[in-house]
Amino acid sequence: MIEWLSQREVHGGKVVREDDNFFKLLLPALLDGSYGLSQLDDYMHLPRYKFPHIAPVSLRVEAKAARRYLTGTWGFGFWNDPFSSCVSAGGMSKWLPVLPNAAWFFYGSQPNRLSLRDDLPGSGFHMKTFRSPLLPSFLSLLAVPAVPLVLWPGAVRIFRRFAQNMVREASSAPEIDVEEWHSFRLDWMSEKVVFSIDQIETFTTSISPLGCLGLVIWIDNQYFYLNPDGRFGFGSLPTQEDQTLLIRNFKLDQ
Repeated sequence: MIEWLSQREVHGGKVVREDDNFFKLLLPALLDGSYGLSQLDDYMHLPRYKFPHIAPVSLRVEAKAARRYLTGTWGFGFWNDPFSSCVSAGGMSKWLPVLPNAAWFFYGSQPNRLSLRDDLPGSGFHMKTFRSPLLPSFLSLLAVPAVPLVLWPGAVRIFRRFAQNMVREASSAPEIDVEEWHSFRLDWMSEKVVFSIDQIETFTTSISPLGCLGLVIWIDNQYFYLNPDGRFGFGSLPTQEDQTLLIRNFKLDQ
């Protein structure tokens, strides 16, 4: 069932297939803080306009993490890879950043804060969607002269307020133990997104992503934050021991 997914392994990250529908995403201890990634996806060598999924589509998977509080991020769902760093993967138009469109189950450790809203979770385990205008990627070049301003908290606060008007966002944090097996379902429709855990509809939002998205299942040690107080940062975190995400009974319906 998952043979058609591409595999990405960075700095010791590894995908181990136990059988046709059970696999492990492994990340080794990275004491020096170098970036590590173990990922499955179906979009890596495609330009964004050819990403393979558009609503309606449904993802079902069973998953658990090796520990409740891993270092970095992990999750599964759909996104438009808005900050791709690989020029060869889809050409220059994919390398240039775009506004985010996504629907996924997401975990982020501290200091991650993947949220533009003050009242929504940006770290921990939660269900999240982003909906943004489908602007051409070359427009991001207009922001290049403003890049040095990220060193000034006042400018970051202004940018964050501007981004809140451009990017709609919804999220909710379920009270579950991610160290135990759970069944997850994500139904992405043009008018809404429905998240279900253990066959119970847990969160529904009308903020549904736009455009073509790619499927991604991953674990890494990165962080990104854009805080209300104007602090901004990104990078990778040192990990003291191996980290694992287990996935089984994966199914995609479109």
